[in-house]
Amino acid sequence: MGTPDFAVESLKALVEEGYNVVGVITMPDKAIGKSHSELSCSPVKKYALSQNLPLLQPEKLKDPDFLEKLKEWNADLQIVVAFRMLPETVWNMPRLGTFNLHASLLPQYRGAAPINWAIINGETETGITTFFLTHEIDTGKIIDQVKIPISDTDNAEIIHDKLMHLGASLVIKTVDDILNNSIQPIAQEDLIHSIRELKPAPKIFKETCQIDWNKDVKSVYDFIRGLSPYPAAWTILKTSQGTEINLKIFESEKHFESHNLQPGTIKTDGKSYLDIAAKDGFIRLLSIQQAGKKRMSAIDFLRGNGHSFV
Repeated sequence: MGTPDFAVESLKALVEEGYNVVGVITMPDKAIGKSHSELSCSPVKKYALSQNLPLLQPEKLKDPDFLEKLKEWNADLQIVVAFRMLPETVWNMPRLGTFNLHASLLPQYRGAAPINWAIINGETETGITTFFLTHEIDTGKIIDQVKIPISDTDNAEIIHDKLMHLGASLVIKTVDDILNNSIQPIAQEDLIHSIRELKPAPKIFKETCQIDWNKDVKSVYDFIRGLSPYPAAWTILKTSQGTEINLKIFESEKHFESHNLQPGTIKTDGKSYLDIAAKDGFIRLLSIQQAGKKRMSAIDFLRGNGHSFV
C-alpha cells in the first residue's frame, strides 16, 4: 500500500527479489488540468501496471466491496509505505500483521512530514523505521531501524532519496525477519521515557513555509533547506518603490554578523549578492523563484531587479 515515488522503491525491491506480491493498493486517480478532464495516476500505480500486478484504488478504506476484494487476495503480510491511515479491519487482516515504513527514528517525528521537520529542527541524524500498525498513527511496536547522518548542506530532497533507497532495503530485511520469526518488536513507550523531548512532524501547509526573519541565522537556514525543493520556504521582498515580490528560496548561505538592521531588511549591491537580515546575521540567497517565473540564481534575479533594492 503506497502512493508516491518513495513507496515505489520498496515495491520494486519486493518484485525484483522475487516475493509474491499478490496485490497493490494506491490512491484513486486525480483529475488534473483546467477542465479536470485528464486523470493522473500515482507513481505506485504506474509501476504496478508495468509489472501486471493486481491493483485496487479504493475511495474509502471501509467500503465493503474493497474489503471483500482485499480478503480474497489472502495476503500473509501487508506493507504500508507513504499511504493513508488504515482502519483496523484492514491492518488486522493478514495473519502476520501489517507493518509500515516511516522516514524517521520513531518515536521521534511521528506524522506526515518527518524528513522536513528533522532538517528544520537542525537534527544531525535521522533514519528509517519499520513498525507494526496499531490504532494510533505511528505508535506501533518498532521492528527495525537504520540511522543516517544529516549534513549541514543536506536538504529535504537529498535525505528523501537516501531514505527511499535505505527504506527499500529495510523493507526486504523486515519481511525476511518476520518470515523467519526472528523479530523482537519494541514498544515505543519503552523508548519514550529516555527521550527528553518528543518532536512531532505535522503536515506542512503553505502558511507553514513563510520565513520568520526574527529568528536566528541557523534556524532560518535550516528552515530553507528543510523545505527545499518542495514545498519551498517563501518570503515577500519589498522593493524601494514599495512593490512586493513573492519569492521561494531553495538554497542559501549563513553569514553571521552583528548589525542594527530590522530582521527582514534587504542588503544588496544590486548585482552580486542578495542578503536578508536575520537576528544574528544575514541569509544570502543563492537559488530562488519569483512567483510565475522559473527557478534561477539570485544573481540572475538581481540582473532584472537589482535596481529596485538599491
